[in-house]
Amino acid sequence: MTNVLITGCSTGIGFVTAELLARKGYHVYATMRNPQGSPELAQLAERDNLPITIAPLDVDSDESVKTAIEQVLAQAGHIDVLINNAGIAPLSVVEETPIDVYQQVMQTNYFGTLRCIQAVLPAMRERRSGMIVNISSISGKVYAPYFGAYSATKAAVEALSESLAGEVEPLGIRVAVVVPGIIYTPLMNKLDQVAPDTNYPNMARMRALLLSSKENNIPVSLISNTIYEVIAGERTGFRHVASPDAELFLSFRASLSDEDWIASAGMDEETWIAGMAQMGINVRPYLKTPVNSPATL
Repeated sequence: MTNVLITGCSTGIGFVTAELLARKGYHVYATMRNPQGSPELAQLAERDNLPITIAPLDVDSDESVKTAIEQVLAQAGHIDVLINNAGIAPLSVVEETPIDVYQQVMQTNYFGTLRCIQAVLPAMRERRSGMIVNISSISGKVYAPYFGAYSATKAAVEALSESLAGEVEPLGIRVAVVVPGIIYTPLMNKLDQVAPDTNYPNMARMRALLLSSKENNIPVSLISNTIYEVIAGERTGFRHVASPDAELFLSFRASLSDEDWIASAGMDEETWIAGMAQMGINVRPYLKTPVNSPATL
């Protein structure tokens, strides 16, 4: 049986991908920072007798990653596929966001990915077989205002992935990047409401755009299906755009010069709302929606 290790499985893409791959006959090692705090996947696996093993893994910790990988290798003998999915995605204003927030996002999204890669590669290299799938984002290619912390990490993951692919291809190891668009999960509801004392009130637009994904009817399963097709060999190649909105945003960005893209951030609110509507995105109801705390994906 093919053994797949996935990070960030407590909810969202990781949860749905773990379930799908298990139903497809893969043995899934579904990892998360705190399994006791997120028992739903374990309950699903027990109810439906799915080949899912839940394991603690904190991608921020060298020791946690090392211990988790060693335990999986001791139990399974080998890891065929690593899916780096764990991540956090706060809204951020460059001037007003503390440096430690940027460091934390990079720690989780980039260094967490790197830690897991370094932990699985020795065994894959010895077997001359394996696959690493890194979950990127359109934010790794489209750099929007107020998402700089997240975009920087995903751009770094894109660069790391492409460099790594060239290093390990001669060793029989495949690297692929999956690029979701804006996919709604319940964690989107935890986006901070824009502080009334900010010097950058237009940050409310990015928040509204993210929240509006609830209406876009793009299911998380679209991403998990793409991941499955990559692993199963139904999709070849390196980069895989996984949702229609991602294609839309990438195409729109490519149609503009750098200067026009930057200038578009300065348009008045009604013009911006109308522009989003032309792309099929209804942001107006979400410009004033109250919320609770930062999103963790």
